[in-house]
Amino acid sequence: MKKTLITMTSITYAMKAKKLLNGLGIFCEIEKTPKNAGSGCGYSLRVKDPPERITAQLDRLNIPYRSVIQI
Repeated sequence: MKKTLITMTSITYAMKAKKLLNGLGIFCEIEKTPKNAGSGCGYSLRVKDPPERITAQLDRLNIPYRSVIQI
């Protein structure tokens, strides 16, 4: 089963995003980004909802992220 990760620019933004998204009823967890999945701070949000919904909320909340990947 594939999982969707949103790679973050920093652990601080990952923690902020998790708190705000969970407050909106959107499930997400912070996990280490696999080494072969790209650059960045090394942390990602693992999400269950459609990534477009999550990234729209991150944009609305002015929380930067790098990319959406499925592994």
